[in-house]
Order: sequence, then C-alpha cells, then structure tokens
Amino acid sequence: MIGIGPVYVLAGLMFGAMALMSARDRSNPRRWRNAGFWGLYAVSFLFGDFLGDLGNGILVLVMVAVAAAGLGIGRPQTTTPDERRLSARKFGNAIFAPALAIPLVTIFAALVLRQIFIAGRPLIDPAQTTLIGLGLACVTALVMGRVLLKQRIIAAVDEGRRLMDLLGWAAVLPQMLSALGAVFTIAGVGTAIGQVASQAIPGGSRAAAVIAYALGMALFTAVMGNAFAAFPVLTIGIGLPLIVMKFHGDPVAMSAIGMLSGFCGTLTTPMAANFNLVPAALLGLKNRYGVIAVQIPTAILLLMVNMVLMYAVVFR
Repeated sequence: MIGIGPVYVLAGLMFGAMALMSARDRSNPRRWRNAGFWGLYAVSFLFGDFLGDLGNGILVLVMVAVAAAGLGIGRPQTTTPDERRLSARKFGNAIFAPALAIPLVTIFAALVLRQIFIAGRPLIDPAQTTLIGLGLACVTALVMGRVLLKQRIIAAVDEGRRLMDLLGWAAVLPQMLSALGAVFTIAGVGTAIGQVASQAIPGGSRAAAVIAYALGMALFTAVMGNAFAAFPVLTIGIGLPLIVMKFHGDPVAMSAIGMLSGFCGTLTTPMAANFNLVPAALLGLKNRYGVIAVQIPTAILLLMVNMVLMYAVVFR
C-alpha cells in the first residue's frame, strides 16, 4: 500500500535542493539564512517521524528564529520575459497542460485509484488519498513539463526556489497554523469559547447563535489562516452545543455553511498565504496585499449571505 511517506520524502527532497541552491546563490546577501530555513523545513519532512514532538517543536522554534532574522531574495537562473513570450506563442494553450494535470490526476486518484485493491489491500492509503494523489499529480506535471518544454529538471527547482524566496516564511504558514488549530482543540479552546458564547448569546435566539457561529468561523479563520483549523474549535464551542443540541439544527447543513463562512475569513487575511500571497507573488504585484484588498468586500457580502442561508436551512 502506498502511504503518505513518499509524498513527505518528495517534499523534503525538493526543499532540500532549494536549500542547497540557496547556499550557492551569491546574489542573495542572506543566502545562508535562506539555506538554513529551507533546510530545516526539509528536515521536518524527511525526519519528522524520528524527531518526536520535542524535536519537531525545537525545529519549529529555530525556523522562527531564522525567519525573524530576515530572509533574502535570490536570483535563480530562469528564462527572460522575451523567451517566455516566445514559448507561449510556440506552444499556445498546450502550455497549460502540466498545470491542468495537477487537479485532474488528483481527482483521478481520489475517485479511481482508491478503488483499486491488490492482494486484498488498497493500492493507496484511503485516509490520505488526496495528498497522495496530489504528490502523484505534481510528479506527472513535472514529467509533462519536461517533455513539452524541453527544460532541464533542475529548472523546476529554480522556479520553485524563486517563488519560495518571494513568499518567504509565509509559505509555511498553512502547515504551522493547521498544527496550531489541532493544539487549540486538544487544549479545550473550543469549550472555553462555548462557555463565553452561552453567557453572551440571548437564551432563545437562534439568529444570535447562527451569527455567533458564522462570524466566529470567519474571524477565527482570519486569525488562523485556515478554516479547517477554525472548524473544530468553533463547532465544539458554538455549533454543536447551541445550534444542534439546544435548537435542534441540522448538523450537516450547519457544517457545510459554517465552512463557507470560514472561507470568507480566508479571503481577508495574509495568514492564508497560499491563497492570498502566492497569487500576488506570481503576478508580480507591487502590493503583496493587493489581492486581499480586492477580496474584502466580496468576503463581507458572502458572509452575510451565509448567515441568512444558515438560518433558513439549518432549522427547517
């Protein structure tokens, strides 16, 4: 059975290569900091299971210290704007094939590969289907890019390092914040929020409970940068005890619309680096928060719609 291990190894090797190339990049005055940061990140993927909780915690603290000292931006070898325009004209829409392969292969793994059994055992770990499919999709896209564009494999590392240098420490926020959400859940933050909400929300007001849950999901997601981290905390604290148990609401509808409410918070925060800072870096925007500024009005309007929708659907 293929587990999540090979995906972690693949990611670790990728970040390890970035660290080595950062160390060799004399154009970056902070090259050793970059090399140390991405090298430590590679260690977390490659050897995290062997380090244990304490070792991984120390590793994260060292990464924070390196990031606080400041990372730099290197100048990896890449094609010129003219070369990219020429390549775009040459290949036309086919140039998007490697990028489109990523979601398609991931979906194929989730729908088809998970159904394949060999000697009574699943081909891929059912609990990690999406991540394993994503890893397979990235390898597929890399091979397609090599065949189509005739670029060196090392070009993928160069371009990846260029993007990581632009994003800096914010690139690792989703992983760190997801872990923090799990810590909050274990620590009982959701229960504490529920106690405060029970005292603050009027006893018989369904609308107040819905507003508290939806707004809380959005705000907590904005702080955490990840709706999946906010969901267990707010659901344990407000959703289940008030909307479901007290007012007998539908937990499925509440959960679905609650996640949508959390995603409204995602639109408003730089903590969601993969959604809001990556596009700005890819587009070369002068204002790295320009994407967020455009999304805030939509987020507010959508959150209001979610509140009305939740109230109308959950208590049917």
